Amino acid sequence: MSRNTHLALVGLLVLTACSKPPAEEAGAAAPVQVTAVTQATIRRIVEGDGVLFPRDQASVMPKISAPVQKFYVNRGDHVRPGQLLAVLENRDLTASAAEGKGAVDQADSNLRAIEGATIPESVGKAEIDLQAARDARDNAKKILDSREQLFQQGALARRPVDESQLAYSQALSQYRAAEEHLKTLQSVSKEEQIKGAAAQVQSANAHYEGLEAQLAYSRVTSPIAGIIADRPINAGEMANPGAPLLTIVDISRVVARVNVPQNDSAAIKLGQTASVTQPGNSDRFEGKVTVVSPAADPNTTTVQVWIQIDNPGERLKPGGAVHAAIATEVFKAASVVPVAAILPGEEGGTAVLAVSSDSIAHRRAVKLGVREGNQVQILSGVSPGEEVVVVGGMGIDDKAKVKIVTTAVEESDDDDENAPESASPDKGAQKDQAKPQGK
Repeated sequence: MSRNTHLALVGLLVLTACSKPPAEEAGAAAPVQVTAVTQATIRRIVEGDGVLFPRDQASVMPKISAPVQKFYVNRGDHVRPGQLLAVLENRDLTASAAEGKGAVDQADSNLRAIEGATIPESVGKAEIDLQAARDARDNAKKILDSREQLFQQGALARRPVDESQLAYSQALSQYRAAEEHLKTLQSVSKEEQIKGAAAQVQSANAHYEGLEAQLAYSRVTSPIAGIIADRPINAGEMANPGAPLLTIVDISRVVARVNVPQNDSAAIKLGQTASVTQPGNSDRFEGKVTVVSPAADPNTTTVQVWIQIDNPGERLKPGGAVHAAIATEVFKAASVVPVAAILPGEEGGTAVLAVSSDSIAHRRAVKLGVREGNQVQILSGVSPGEEVVVVGGMGIDDKAKVKIVTTAVEESDDDDENAPESASPDKGAQKDQAKPQGK
């Protein structure tokens, strides 16, 4: 073998040893899992924590001070409006009411006597007195006329004429007085006496009604429908005004008083739907917003929102802690992807890795909308139907070659009721499958 041939073979071997296979030269494709951008309904959710209160509550307080004669209900009993709950000692009140009833009957009898007997008798006597005064006046007039005629004829002195004139004036005055007395009895006096007697009847009735009310206060009834929540005293103990005798709560519906961030409160409106859950309980209860406080709490900078919830079976108990999610806005046919597809972008933005049909990953800057559960709305950057990386995207450069290990199909859920539970195990499995082998 010539020297030139030997040198050529050595150069070929060196060149072959330094060169790499094409696959190694390009680098191994990163394994990823992808899902398609879908169109679905997604909601803007405002969340907050709060406490449950009964729909209605009444502290039944006695209006009189008396020992409890008997209770007709116990704690936990259901009651209806107007139902008798307890009776207080009332024997003295019963006797007072009976006395008041007697006073009313006496006043009625007096009124009837004045209307039927006293007034007619007085009027009759006044009419007789008037007739007597009229006769006396007429006689005095005749005597005066006769004496004046004799005086004019010169048969009688002046003095008897003057005496007759005086007698006639007195008789006329008595007649007029009798006439006025009769008129008074027939008009003003009769009306005043009847009014006085009627006023006595009204006064007696008012007193009797007050005694009857006091007696009625000894019978304690329920003002609302509900459940007896508390009964602090027992039969035989003293019931006092101002101290609750019983407490009744209506929990056929309950109200969750929830505190939400002040910045989110502007989106909350009356009638919006809300989902309420309790710690350690997977049950979800639906309700509606009934009150939005017009002012924020200066200590917590939160706004209180009331959510009314139907409570069949009375499973929700007042005083319990709750977490509420209020749907303030609904977006239909929105472009959504799983939260796992969102990656950090440039200048604090967000991005996704869209995988083309040739298995090339393209980093796309995206603008996010609302998030519900494990789904997030994409306002711009990708279109429905495009595939985006959900597992294995960290560290992959733009336009890098990828290998789709398993296609993850994740559908948006209009109600995020089961989103956290269903998303967690899938993500764990996807991460395990996406790990490069032999690393």
